[in-house]
Amino acid sequence: DCFAVVTGGVPETTRLLENKFDYIFFTGIPPVGRIVMTAAAKHLTPLTLELGGKNPCYVSDTCDVTNVARRVAWGRFFNAGQTCIAPDYLLCTIEMQEKLMPALREAITEFFGPNPRESPDFGRIVSDRQFRRLRALLCSGRVAIGGHTDEAERYIAPTVLADVLPSDPAMQEEVFGPILPIVVISNMDEAIDFINARPRPLAVYAFSCDSKIVNQVLERTSSGGFCGNDTLMHVTLTSLPFGGVGNSGLGKYHGKFTFDTFSHHRGCLHRTMGLETLNTPRYPPYTQQKLGLLTTTFEVKRRGTCTLL
Repeated sequence: DCFAVVTGGVPETTRLLENKFDYIFFTGIPPVGRIVMTAAAKHLTPLTLELGGKNPCYVSDTCDVTNVARRVAWGRFFNAGQTCIAPDYLLCTIEMQEKLMPALREAITEFFGPNPRESPDFGRIVSDRQFRRLRALLCSGRVAIGGHTDEAERYIAPTVLADVLPSDPAMQEEVFGPILPIVVISNMDEAIDFINARPRPLAVYAFSCDSKIVNQVLERTSSGGFCGNDTLMHVTLTSLPFGGVGNSGLGKYHGKFTFDTFSHHRGCLHRTMGLETLNTPRYPPYTQQKLGLLTTTFEVKRRGTCTLL
């Protein structure tokens, strides 16, 4: 009685968008988000876009490697990597990359066993088209962990790609699958420059035992959300707004923020019919005396560093 549900693909969605709605909420990828926003603009319909993106994960040289590996592996391979907030790629030094490899291999084995294909906790790729897209990304860098595929099952093993270049296919689009590219950088400043040179992501992750490093990544980057020393968990807090910025979307929701998103904040004033004398200065004819009274009433007064309105 409350909701109409329409299942389908592009034709059905296109027809839906031809209609006028009070609000549109869309989750998907940026190219489709542009189509939805264009359709909404024809009716001046407000909307929320949650578009994902390539979420960077910086790992400093000062961290607990074992804990980092477990938290990153969980965040990347949860639902076979098919979540919009998964850490999309790692940024770390060559030394940290070598330390992370055995730790990531151990974490993957701990979570999914020696053969993840047989694990009841490791999923499959949602469609044949997405499987083929993901398989094509495996040519990036070198396969350091995993890399096994089975098209019949749409299975791609938890995979880590080492020494990935910014020009490689895995860095040209959101991975959205169980593949973790590692891009080698020299230091934190280079990592921050790398992040800022690209469209603003849905999430930025930073790992370090030094809180100053985590805070620097937070302060010097822009993203929909941020999580220090963990992955995905910031989205579980309904006290925090969730949403993108720029290329990763617009609008926010979760908890009270969802209620506000789907609400119209209506400004209202209800005055008494009396006290008409107070309205006299706003009515014509206008005089210098009235102008002086209004200027004095609404003058911005400064006292020291405070501004009094």
